[in-house]
Amino acid sequence: MNWLTGFHAVEEALAAGRALDRIVIARGRHGERVEAVVQLARSKSVPVRFEERSQIDRLAGTREHQGIAALAAAKPALDLEDLLAAKTPQGLLVLLDGIEDPHNLGAIVRTALAAGAHGVVIPERHAVGLTDTVERASAGALAHLPVARVKNLVRAMEEMKEAGYWLIGLDERADKKYTEADFSGQVGIVLGSEGEGLHELTRKRCDFLVSIPTSGPVRALNVSVAAGVVLFEVVRQRSGKKSEKGK
Repeated sequence: MNWLTGFHAVEEALAAGRALDRIVIARGRHGERVEAVVQLARSKSVPVRFEERSQIDRLAGTREHQGIAALAAAKPALDLEDLLAAKTPQGLLVLLDGIEDPHNLGAIVRTALAAGAHGVVIPERHAVGLTDTVERASAGALAHLPVARVKNLVRAMEEMKEAGYWLIGLDERADKKYTEADFSGQVGIVLGSEGEGLHELTRKRCDFLVSIPTSGPVRALNVSVAAGVVLFEVVRQRSGKKSEKGK
């Protein structure tokens, strides 16, 4: 991944408006220069995290980083308002609750674009960002599908509800099958992380929970595969409704 190290490189990237996934600063690093970087990053909606110096060594692949490094993003993320501004009777957004594998995120972006989704929503923290690995895994789809990063996914879900979206979460414990859900109208599909699935607060904010029936010892599908199953059920239902209207 493309890490920029040292104050000069990070400051120049911020000043030039370069797309940055996040900035990491060593814990205990203080001073006017640190504060200036933090303020500028926040003004440009670039997440800032404070990590142990050893963690920055590992991420950046070097100890020569002055206690600061920035991960260049493949593209700038949007605000949720940008996605909601594109009003459509059949809006389709995909919300990801803490996806950490860049290959999964890239695959979901690719599938979402193919299924006609209007955008993807990801949280700033505890989730992979729009890195070059994600771009490669998406096979070019990231260049075409808008992605919004939000500080608080639960709050973003509330904003989506206020904008008229129904939120349908995928949960292996749900009694209702995904084929029994109505995906017409404005819908947000909510998918959980690879290990934990949906967090409790996220689950509670969903209007409905659905599951994908499986057989054998494996109960849960990989999240990118599950995304494809549900998204193309949306396509099937909406294509069917269009056919009925045409009769």
